[in-house]
Amino acid sequence: MSPAHPDLRPVLWGAVSGLLAVALGAFAAHALETRLDADRLATFQTAADYQLVHALALIAAAWVGTVGRPVQARAAARAFLLGTLLFCGSLYLLAVTGVGWLGAITPFGGVLFLAGWLMLALACRRPAGDAR
Repeated sequence: MSPAHPDLRPVLWGAVSGLLAVALGAFAAHALETRLDADRLATFQTAADYQLVHALALIAAAWVGTVGRPVQARAAARAFLLGTLLFCGSLYLLAVTGVGWLGAITPFGGVLFLAGWLMLALACRRPAGDAR
């Protein structure tokens, strides 16, 4: 994408993910409160919290891609998105179904979150030759 037309897909993904995180958090607070035990409800809420944080991180990656290093910013956005699917998705399913092996997927999403934050930090480095 040219600087005049930045890639807004991470903003779209972040906005949709944020919408879903708020909706799922509200769903847990109201519809699941009497159906899940406290531990499973807390697991569901953890997923919603992490999803909301990483929705904002996706939006930040889109912005950094316009002022920093776009390749690293795109890699960060992809890691945040895939991390959300694996980390949050596995926790949502674990909380609702109680299927324990789903917890084995969660750390892969966590590693992707870490990679996303690292790539976002790298995307913030000054371009070569910028002496500011």
